[in-house]
Amino acid sequence: MKELEIRIVDIDVEILRNNLINLGCLRVKEENQINHIYDFKDHKLIKSKGYARIRVVEDLLRHQTVNYMTLKKLVSQDKYKIMDEQEIKIDNSDIGRKIFEGLGLIVVESIKKYRESYKYKSTLIEIDINDKSFCPFPYIEIEGSNEKEVHEIVNLLGYSMDDTTSKTIYEILKDKGIKKEL
Repeated sequence: MKELEIRIVDIDVEILRNNLINLGCLRVKEENQINHIYDFKDHKLIKSKGYARIRVVEDLLRHQTVNYMTLKKLVSQDKYKIMDEQEIKIDNSDIGRKIFEGLGLIVVESIKKYRESYKYKSTLIEIDINDKSFCPFPYIEIEGSNEKEVHEIVNLLGYSMDDTTSKTIYEILKDKGIKKEL
C-alpha cells in the first residue's frame, strides 16, 4: 500500500479536535500505542529511509489490544512523504519480535504515543501525542491516496500546504535541535 503523508507540527489539539468534529469527520481511532522500531545493527534499514516495526495498540474505542508487524520504506519525499508499507496483524508482539530477531534485527527504539484519528472522505487525520521524552509537541499526520482531498482537508482545517511538511518525525526533531536521527 502506498500513501501520501504530510505533517503539521504547530497545532492546538483542542482547536483541531473541535474543527474536525464541526466538519463532521468521524472519529475512527482512539488508542495508546507502543511502537518498537527494529533495524539491523548497522542501521541498514533506517539509513535507506525504512524500518521494521511491531506496534502494540490498546484500542480505547473497541476495548481490545491489537498487534501489527510492519515494514516501511520511503518511496519519495518531495511534496508528500510517500511510503511503501507492508503490514500484517499478528496474534501477539512476541511472535513478531521472535521473527524479527531471527532475521537479525534488533530493537533500536520503543516509542509510546496516544493517537486519535478522524476520517474525512477517504483521508485519515491523525492527532499524535508522543511520550514527551521522544517528542515534546503534538502534531497531526494527514494520510490519503487522493492529493485533491488532502489539500481540501488541510484548507478546511485552517492551514495551507505551506504549513505542511513531508519530513519524517526524526527529521523534524533534528531540525528543532531535539533529537538526532537514529
